Amino acid sequence: MGRYPASMANAPTRLQRTYFTPLRDAVDLPDLIEVQKAAYDWFLTQGTRELFDEISPIKDTMGRDLELTLGDYYLDEPKFDEVTSRAKNVTYEAPLRVKTKLKNLRTNEVKEQEIYLGDLPVMTPRGTFIINGVERVIVSQLVRSAGAFFTAEIVRARRHYGAKIIPNRGAWL
Repeated sequence: MGRYPASMANAPTRLQRTYFTPLRDAVDLPDLIEVQKAAYDWFLTQGTRELFDEISPIKDTMGRDLELTLGDYYLDEPKFDEVTSRAKNVTYEAPLRVKTKLKNLRTNEVKEQEIYLGDLPVMTPRGTFIINGVERVIVSQLVRSAGAFFTAEIVRARRHYGAKIIPNRGAWL
């Protein structure tokens, strides 16, 4: 017979718990996903705004005819809720809309319009995302500081030198 009961009817009714400390109460666990939730909230409220401010205004290639300014933004309601997203194998996401101003620099004519910029995945209350109907979680990783890192390796009794260039943005070289 196996080590575990085939049904709970055969399970022991009371287990004897052994405490190795004088405290009998368990220590409350911290909210381990609070960091993820706070980071996502920062991204929606401040990070996106900072990014828009960094690239706005966008000018034409010559910089003298047109200028596009990105203004306020918001997320629409998601097309599907969490349960439906899982059932239909779709991503739980919401449309990102941005108020823009297009200015003709030659005529000073300004046109304002709200545009659809794309769909952003929406974080569930559990701190997860539903991508193609599958619940996913973000795992944090350490970020290397930007700069040049030099290495020296000995290969077949010869010293080989190398360098890694890590930019603030973009791929490592």
